[in-house]
Amino acid sequence: MTSGQPLKPQPRPRDRDRDLEQQVREPTLTIAQVSERTGLSHDTLRYYEKAGLIERVGRSTGNQRRYQAADLAWLEFLLRLRETGMSIADMQRFAALRATGNVSVADRLAMLRAHRAELADRIRTLRRNAAVLDHKIDHYEQLLLDEHDHERQHEQEQPGSDELT
Repeated sequence: MTSGQPLKPQPRPRDRDRDLEQQVREPTLTIAQVSERTGLSHDTLRYYEKAGLIERVGRSTGNQRRYQAADLAWLEFLLRLRETGMSIADMQRFAALRATGNVSVADRLAMLRAHRAELADRIRTLRRNAAVLDHKIDHYEQLLLDEHDHERQHEQEQPGSDELT
């Protein structure tokens, strides 16, 4: 061959058979089980597949989605990205890079580093805001304590209502 393209080693028939056997033996989960484990609705799981966030999920002979452990692990990672504020568009870009394999490792690493830096900035901002809230809470608690102390002192200064004159 003179195309200049490296040949991809083809698995021997026995290797392919072994891979298929392993896939068949690996326990799979229904969409209901994945929904229960992840907290994502059936509709959201279907949307994630349609939007390219997860690769096409395997199907049973009855055409029902069957998720493998790797699918669940990827979904859990997507949930972490979502919880840390990554946009759907960025998650789609990350998923598309992931689908290209090892050639995109540097790009994926750069994306995660940039997202982590944004997250660190947000955490610093949240900590500053929490400190301001803590200060204000302390201030109001002190006002209530001062008011309570003032009322107690005022009660002690007035003669009791049960005293006879």
